[in-house]
Amino acid sequence: MEVKVKNVRKEFDKFPALKDVSLNIKSGELIALLGPSGSGKTTLLRLIAGLDFPNVGAIYFGDQDASQKSVRERNVGFVFQHYALFRHMRVLDNVGFGLKVRKKGDRPSKAEIERRAMELLDFVQLKGLEKRYPNQLSGGQRQRVALARALAIEPKVLLLDEPFGALDAQVRKELRRWLRDIHDKTGHTTVFVTHDQEEALELADRVVVMSQGRIEQVGTPDEIYDTPNSPAVFSFIGESSKLPVSIENGQLYLADRPLGLDAKGVPDGEGQLFFRPHDVEVVETGETAIVGTVVVSRRTAGTRQVELEVGGAKERVEIEIPVDHPATSRSRIAFRPKKWSVFAG
Repeated sequence: MEVKVKNVRKEFDKFPALKDVSLNIKSGELIALLGPSGSGKTTLLRLIAGLDFPNVGAIYFGDQDASQKSVRERNVGFVFQHYALFRHMRVLDNVGFGLKVRKKGDRPSKAEIERRAMELLDFVQLKGLEKRYPNQLSGGQRQRVALARALAIEPKVLLLDEPFGALDAQVRKELRRWLRDIHDKTGHTTVFVTHDQEEALELADRVVVMSQGRIEQVGTPDEIYDTPNSPAVFSFIGESSKLPVSIENGQLYLADRPLGLDAKGVPDGEGQLFFRPHDVEVVETGETAIVGTVVVSRRTAGTRQVELEVGGAKERVEIEIPVDHPATSRSRIAFRPKKWSVFAG
């Protein structure tokens, strides 16, 4: 099922939670809505679900305007962070609940509901646990039950709101791989909200980065990480360092010193230079480079993370250097970014 969000605005007590948001989600695609708290990602998910309604704009399921339709009319499956399972019901009854509450003409027989619920429990690798209650399961098992319940209604769209947020790191990692496998087998159009960039980059076909009620960038995980289109995306995705620079005739200057870095297409004036700590090379001090004084040095797996004071201690950046580099506290290091982005302003 293709989903289209067209020029949507949503306000809460006159506060704009979403500002003219448009997004096309392809049928069978796994999309991540990624951003910090307050970016609007959960609001957008709730509008797609039918849990809230837009003040302006429209949401289409296929060619039909679903903007004012209820959750049931849209036939979406929803998985919440805290499972939302019925504690007094066995696992089997939880999975079949969405089918049991259908209108009489659409409701399968009791035997068919049980058959489908058992089939889904097998699918999510919980066969044999159908008679247990939610409090007898681990967090990861509860989330599998929640997903099986969402799949039982054969949804047009599957929506997940921070589905692994309540789980510990190791379980989250295991369930991420499992969810991607489930998606590939079922082919549901799936949208999930997360503030975990690693989760989004690992799971999604495309990532939608949101900030302050707007969509900053939409792209594949590689596009989002390698070619961020704004300071907000560069700062939020992966580790990054930035320095205030000036731009003159397509060249970058730091405190009037040329850096030998290209800034073609960026207008002259003030700007911000962004680079990844691992995308730098250490050079001789005499070369055109950025020079800083070591203030923090720490071992990180196979490299060393070094924090530098640059420009008379006004700015701090972080770079990666080889483990055997002789740098010590207050020693000076010259480096040059191998990949970088420059933004005006």
